[in-house]
Amino acid sequence: MTGQERHNLRVGLLFISPWIVGFLVLCAYPLVSSVYFSLCDYSVLSPAVFIGAQNYRDLAADEVFWTALYNTFFFAALAIPLGLLVSLSLAVLLNFEARGRGFFRTVFFLPSLVPMVCLAVLWQWMLNGELGLVNSTINPVLDVFNHALGTHWQAPNWLAEARYAKWGIIFTVLWGVGNAVVIFLAGLQDVPRHLYESADIDGASFWQKTLHITLPVISPVIYFNMIMGLIGSFQVFAVPYVMTGGGDGPGRSLLFLATYLYQNAFDYWNMGYACAIGVILFAIILLLTLFATKLSERHVYYAGK
Repeated sequence: MTGQERHNLRVGLLFISPWIVGFLVLCAYPLVSSVYFSLCDYSVLSPAVFIGAQNYRDLAADEVFWTALYNTFFFAALAIPLGLLVSLSLAVLLNFEARGRGFFRTVFFLPSLVPMVCLAVLWQWMLNGELGLVNSTINPVLDVFNHALGTHWQAPNWLAEARYAKWGIIFTVLWGVGNAVVIFLAGLQDVPRHLYESADIDGASFWQKTLHITLPVISPVIYFNMIMGLIGSFQVFAVPYVMTGGGDGPGRSLLFLATYLYQNAFDYWNMGYACAIGVILFAIILLLTLFATKLSERHVYYAGK
């Protein structure tokens, strides 16, 4: 390495030193500490006592943990594809040349700016079984069908019935897909116009152009939103926590891994157990991200490759 290269290296390290310090203090140290404390009996108020893998053995026998794990996977399995479908569909619609397009783009983006706590309080009222706006809209429609068919259908009490509670959380999360819509819109703007023009000459329909041009070209954007949705879905906490008043929901149907982690850390002061949950959650997200990345190698198209 020449003297000039060493000088450039020192200057480069100096410029990125704030990021390095921030990464070490705010990311690397907490991660390493969490792994260590997951192997300890630690209540924060007393020194940590090393107990090996006991916390993990306790988790394996903890029925509440498995319930939280199931709820988290169930929520992610529904929220991720639905979020991608809704946000992509809205982006395609908002990409058409139409009067008032800027207004509608703003309308669909604004909900994503609402803080999570406010979002949860708003939808807690909207999903109220008796006075909520959602059921006030659904019940008159069901009354028409009941009168015509002689049935007795009625809108559920979303947050008070275990089989519907997670759907209420999913509806709440889908309301804030504005960020993904904006990212999809940016991707749609980069689709070469000449591809559509060539398809029009060949007589391709809208769906054929969507399947064979739009989706392959914006596949990196779909992949990015999928990964961000995966991470966000497995870390869901604020919305169910606020909507249940810090509880688990009916029959623990709204107990997610992040919520169970919080309860053990700050309600039960069992920080070592909570760290073990955090390590498992980190491992799940990492493995699923690696799996999605490997799976995407054959389906994600990058221009120039």
